[in-house]
Amino acid sequence: MKLSTIVKIAITSSVLLLCTGFALYSYFKLSAADVRKDFNLYTLVPSNATAVFVTGDAAELVAEIEELTCSKNQQYLHVSKLFSSLKDYLYSLQEDAPHGLSRQMNRLLISFHQPDNDHNQVLYCRLGDGDRKLVDKFVQKHLSAAYPFKIFKYKGEDIYIYPMSDGDFLACYLTPDFLALSYQKKLIEEVIDTRKTGNSIASDSTFIEVNGPRKTTSTATIYARMDGMIGWTEFDMKLKDDFIYFSGISHDVDSCFTFINALRQQEAVKGFAGDALPSTTFYLSRQGVTDWASLLAYGERQEYAVATRTREILDRDKELSRYLIENTGQDLVAFLFQREDSLLGPAAVMALSITDVLEAERMLRSFVEAAPLEEGERRNSRISFYYSPDKAYPVYKLPLTTLFSQLTGFSESPIHIYATFYSGRLLLAPDEDSLFRYIRQLDKGEVLDGALVYRAGTGSLSDSYHFMLMADFGQLLDQSGNHYRFIPDFFSRNSDFFRNFVIFVQFTCADGVIYPNIVLKYKTE
Repeated sequence: MKLSTIVKIAITSSVLLLCTGFALYSYFKLSAADVRKDFNLYTLVPSNATAVFVTGDAAELVAEIEELTCSKNQQYLHVSKLFSSLKDYLYSLQEDAPHGLSRQMNRLLISFHQPDNDHNQVLYCRLGDGDRKLVDKFVQKHLSAAYPFKIFKYKGEDIYIYPMSDGDFLACYLTPDFLALSYQKKLIEEVIDTRKTGNSIASDSTFIEVNGPRKTTSTATIYARMDGMIGWTEFDMKLKDDFIYFSGISHDVDSCFTFINALRQQEAVKGFAGDALPSTTFYLSRQGVTDWASLLAYGERQEYAVATRTREILDRDKELSRYLIENTGQDLVAFLFQREDSLLGPAAVMALSITDVLEAERMLRSFVEAAPLEEGERRNSRISFYYSPDKAYPVYKLPLTTLFSQLTGFSESPIHIYATFYSGRLLLAPDEDSLFRYIRQLDKGEVLDGALVYRAGTGSLSDSYHFMLMADFGQLLDQSGNHYRFIPDFFSRNSDFFRNFVIFVQFTCADGVIYPNIVLKYKTE
């Protein structure tokens, strides 16, 4: 599956929270009386929000973020212009409110909206007695001296527009009970619409189910969703040294054919397969494939893989699909690893467990030999050999297919792929050299299992799961060409920060409930 699909939850959770912490530190060192009745901030959040961050203890969250190794190394994520501006006024705000946070302002919500950029966020907090004066002081520090603020009426409510000294504008919606801030006036208008119509995430039955009473002691929680993948999911965030952890749960029962629903049809796999991966692997995904029908049906919905498929290629895809259904075993592993010559770019391989290697190879040879010849092709060119010191490996050139792209997202589609059998697995790759280098590294015992970062990241994951992904952002961001499309724009825009991390993502399904877990490991070496 595409990295951009799988890691989207990581985008809306781990990364944005890092910068949010610094915003909290600058904005919420405010003081006020703890006397006003609570206001349900969720009733303000528009139903189209893609993620919501909440903390009940802003000061504690900031303290945890400051203790991260990346923070001590002065490596911060500046994803939000609003948060960055707030951070600039940290010390003066501390002087304005030396006695800490009011209970109302200590509970913070931030909603994120499409399109993904540093302006499309709204910050919400409750207000206690005296907090309004502190807000006014904060805004005055950002005002442009050349232009006064303006008040716009929208459906009977006041929206304050404050011109900033850098030429931008800050929209503010203030009532005695709460504050909403955004660099997008249209988002504040949506907040007002939401308050008046009641069409907020607080009325979304799926959100209500995950937004239950707090069961953990974590200082921050993310609620995230992604169309085509998973519905509202709750993540508790914990920070420690080189790690940022997100433990999630989703009761999503959406009947749409999503990535998560495809996973639900598979059986779990065990272990992490590090002993069967080259030591230079920087991206891998592993999943159960006991139900090929649901997996292939999901792949055919990915336009990037099948948009240019002709009738002939569709027929070859169906034949190869039948072959995989009849011969493969329990799991599928797709990975990218570095070749010895970095100028050649990374190697891409997909490995499938095989139930009967002899029968599987006999059927594959028959499939290759029976396929119609393409223009200018010689039939005897479809089978070649790779000679290792101990064995000769037949390498089969398969007809044009989109399946490799559907199942891995590693290449343009359609392509010829090359296949061989090694150590009880069927290996598929878009070029012969990837297969040769894979066999060569494993024959030498150069495997990923011994890598410290890999062992540290998998050490906090479950040994039994339905899907797992590992990606070294630094090495992914250094690639060129097609591999860039696995990195969502958010990561590319903040590449200076993310290249310092390796991400581990895991999905486990049990009794209809999805348990996603995400680990961000900082690369200290």
